Amino acid sequence: MIAALGTLPFLATLWLLVVLGAAVLEESGAKIVAALKGELARPQMTCPVRSRARSRLAQPARAKSRLRAAA
Repeated sequence: MIAALGTLPFLATLWLLVVLGAAVLEESGAKIVAALKGELARPQMTCPVRSRARSRLAQPARAKSRLRAAA
């Protein structure tokens, strides 16, 4: 009975490693194959990059202190 309960965590860990390995290969499998062939990997999907230019804001006016001369 202990052996049966011991194999359950082993099989769960093995399953998790297979799932994670498949996810990694799905993400970067094309890059790995291209690197092994000595070619440059082509990006599969490209998304447009939006650039934001900040508009120049006017400098805030600073208060000037005026000292009154004592009479």
